[in-house]
Amino acid sequence: MDNDIFKVDFKVRDYECDIQGIVNNSVYQNYLEHTRHEYLHHLGIDFAKYALEGINLIVIRAELDYKYPLRAGDEFYVDVKMERVSPIRFAFIQNIYRKSDDKLCVMGRIIGTALNANGRPKLPEEIEKIFDEAVK
Repeated sequence: MDNDIFKVDFKVRDYECDIQGIVNNSVYQNYLEHTRHEYLHHLGIDFAKYALEGINLIVIRAELDYKYPLRAGDEFYVDVKMERVSPIRFAFIQNIYRKSDDKLCVMGRIIGTALNANGRPKLPEEIEKIFDEAVK
């Protein structure tokens, strides 16, 4: 598998907006997370299975740059691609674009790792293999 950009489509729901009529800044994290989960599922990574085995994939850092607000009813998409940061860390490079004009709304870089049953950072070999294939 090459490192093609993976995309998920969304539509802003009214309750995701704040009193200013724009998407609340915390809601963007939900959009990014859902896209990452769909991407990992696409790669064959099953969170529930790994959790039962004592392996937890976690976010350790989130960097977001808010460029332009989304409003109720806006259709948009979130993309994601992955980079290897270190032997035990990986980064998801993500962007949110409004569909009507491809306006960049949010840029994100999310750093993650895996923790073993003892709470120590450790990427299991099968996850390493999947991630290594994804970033080629």
